[in-house]
Amino acid sequence: MLQLHGVQHVFGLCGDTSLPFYDALYRLDHGMKHILCRDERSAAYMADGYARVTGKVGVCEGPSGGGATYILPGLVEANESSVPVLAITSDIPVRSRGRYPLTELDQKALYRPLTKWNTVIDLAEQIPQAFRQAFRAMTTGRPGSAHLGLPYDIQKQTLSGDLVWAQPEHGRFPAWRSGPDPVDVERAADVVLSAKRPVLIAGGGVVLAGAMAELARFAERLDAPVCTTVSGVGALPGNHPLLVGVVGTNGGTPPTQAVVQQADLVVFIGARAGSTTTEHWTCPGMDVKIVHIDADPMVISANYRTEAALVGDARLALSALCEAIDARLGDDTRSGVGGRVAEAARAARRAQFATFSGSGEQPVRPERLLRELNAVLPADSVVVADPGTPCPYVSGYYEFLEAGRHFITNRAHGALGYSLAAAAGASFGRPNAKCVSIMGDGSFGFTVGELETVARLKIPLLMIVMSNGSFGWIKSSQKFGYSERYFSVDFSRTDHAAIARDYGIAAQTVSDPDDLGAAFRRAMDHDGPMLIDVITQPLEDSAVPVSAWMG
Repeated sequence: MLQLHGVQHVFGLCGDTSLPFYDALYRLDHGMKHILCRDERSAAYMADGYARVTGKVGVCEGPSGGGATYILPGLVEANESSVPVLAITSDIPVRSRGRYPLTELDQKALYRPLTKWNTVIDLAEQIPQAFRQAFRAMTTGRPGSAHLGLPYDIQKQTLSGDLVWAQPEHGRFPAWRSGPDPVDVERAADVVLSAKRPVLIAGGGVVLAGAMAELARFAERLDAPVCTTVSGVGALPGNHPLLVGVVGTNGGTPPTQAVVQQADLVVFIGARAGSTTTEHWTCPGMDVKIVHIDADPMVISANYRTEAALVGDARLALSALCEAIDARLGDDTRSGVGGRVAEAARAARRAQFATFSGSGEQPVRPERLLRELNAVLPADSVVVADPGTPCPYVSGYYEFLEAGRHFITNRAHGALGYSLAAAAGASFGRPNAKCVSIMGDGSFGFTVGELETVARLKIPLLMIVMSNGSFGWIKSSQKFGYSERYFSVDFSRTDHAAIARDYGIAAQTVSDPDDLGAAFRRAMDHDGPMLIDVITQPLEDSAVPVSAWMG
């Protein structure tokens, strides 16, 4: 069933109850590569990164008991981020249920509230239908994650080959796209054209739907500045004249915030209008007219009264809306004010970044790190940032020149330890692109075991640790929200480069910002994985683009 859905990579970790599945992977001619990880959580994060850069379903697997609980954080993140990830967990034999066997737990109940679709098999004949349902659920409508439990004894049974077939379209997403009601399209066109200062806010749904060209056409027709959410980075290329940058509490800056504040209409496209994007529903304010496009009708009007709603795939909705606007405008063109607004905001944001990006201070300022990295990475690279220090800096200031999925971060739940594993998964999905993991030293502690996976499989990652000896995000919150009452946020500084070398990975430590450029160039020339441990400024002392901490 995996083969028929086009699966080529499976990320996972072995266990007693998975032995029949592993034996099948060993014996059969299926064309799939199994990636042995060191932690089931990492396997799920790898499947997540893989899915985001390929448009295919990411598949991870793990054993019963502890494995079934460890793999869960990755499914939660993928589901809330609308990324199709299938977790296959093995389980105790059906005949052992209720008899207190080792590793028994109610997997179906555990996964039910946290995935889009979920089941545990009772009979071998159910397996094909369950896989078809899982892939259909993950890839249609609003994408999401799924879980399938395979009891040990069921894995050893046989069934009729006539039951084994798949709907091949469901191996990729979005599958079977649906468009908005034409009546709603006409209504939205009227509302949009009545605005004098429209602003578009593009979310991750634009990138997931591959609607970048349609967004550009829509923005250009309206002469409307385009802001993005953190997950929406890549909705337009970084040098597009109408692109403003990231808005919101994480990665947004005063210049980008000002663009939204002056709008008389905001169009949310594939964005949930959640707390981070809208500065806790203050930007835009509640008095601003809203048009909302999303594949999930429950998202629309959840936080704002909506003048016009388009329920459907972002690409189809934008295309239909453009056609309706073209029919009204004909050859008329807009004034060019939107382009000037966007350019002014970009210039102000770049000036803010330039204040520190050339700094020779020690510890290294994060802005200097980004400037040096931006100078050497090819445009088609994939950068994966952990939450904490890396996310706001990369989303706010890094210049992603190509549209599409070139930036990944786990914005749904923000668990530490995501970046290295997701970047490894992205590397399998996009082997010709340079994949970069940027993590704090707190995140490094969560994921250090996967250095063995990276070394064993020679995954050509560039791993950057922003080392400041604390859980920086929490320490900054304690500084600005709790009068510098720091409690249980600092830990011992680790020699991350030495650890990486002990795993067989090339590594170095950089404390002088003037050495960064050469270190990054060496990493680009190196034919395997490399870790660079950068001694960086404490987050609480930095000019990080987080609105709550920017004076």
